[in-house]
Amino acid sequence: MRGLWADLADLVLPADCAGCRERHPGMRHGVCPACVTALAALRPRSVRPTPAPPGLPPCAALGPYAGPLREALLAYKEHGRHGLARPLGALLAEVVAAAVGGVRPIALVPVPDTAAAARARYGDHLDRLARHCAARLSHCGWPVRVHRPLRAMPRPDSVTLDSAGRAAAAEAAFRPRPGAVRGVVPGDVPVVVVLDDIVTTGVTLAAAARVLATAGWAPSVAAVLAATEKRHQL
Repeated sequence: MRGLWADLADLVLPADCAGCRERHPGMRHGVCPACVTALAALRPRSVRPTPAPPGLPPCAALGPYAGPLREALLAYKEHGRHGLARPLGALLAEVVAAAVGGVRPIALVPVPDTAAAARARYGDHLDRLARHCAARLSHCGWPVRVHRPLRAMPRPDSVTLDSAGRAAAAEAAFRPRPGAVRGVVPGDVPVVVVLDDIVTTGVTLAAAARVLATAGWAPSVAAVLAATEKRHQL
């Protein structure tokens, strides 16, 4: 999974780095060399919230939700830096490859945005990441397709909710799309990987996984770019 520098170096303007938000004299790319180095040094690892919600599949993340990774995700999701979809998708492909193991057919299922969130972000941000993730995996020889068997239901902003409220909202967050039930074809059973950008409590991924399972798309693993880390109060 090479070529990260080339992907990041393709991003021309604005001159402030998406990873550290600093302006670098003469910098013409979206991410400065120091942040490219920091992102390239991250390695996928298994993560699991404590306590883990029921139905959460094994989950892998590229790194903690901190530093250049956090800033790049915020720039992409909240500040319209859509050009970051390609390098972030390539990084997500590394997580998928590590989570699945050897090369085998893969079905990528991104957690969908609500209609309101997609309008605010000028498109489903995770769908863009999934397409670039699939392109990178395919380029590296993986048989892969992106599937969209889920639709997101309107729900309150999670920022306004406590942990119990997030869990309740997640339970009603997804529905199978009409015709989403999948028939298993002998000899052609891809590994289903559910994708998200960040895992915090795991309730969103678990809820999506439960709905997917009812439609015949039970995920074997989940792959995310970043995982939040619990802060222990002294």
